Amino acid sequence: MGEIVNLRRARKVRDKRAKEAAADASRIAHGRTKAERELGEATARLEKEKLDAHRLEESRSEPE
Repeated sequence: MGEIVNLRRARKVRDKRAKEAAADASRIAHGRTKAERELGEATARLEKEKLDAHRLEESRSEPE
C-alpha cells in the first residue's frame, strides 16, 4: 500500500513552492539596487549618444 497523503497539506506545500518560485523570479527581474539601475541607465545613455554621434545624416521622421 502507498503512503497516506493529506491532500490539503500537499496543496498548501505546492502553492507555497509556486509562490516562492514567483518571488525568486521577481527578485531577479526587479531586485537591482538604485546604484545599479543608475549605472545601467547612464551606460545606455552614453552608448546611445555614441551611436548618434556617428550618424551620417539626420533622419527627419524619427520616432520617439
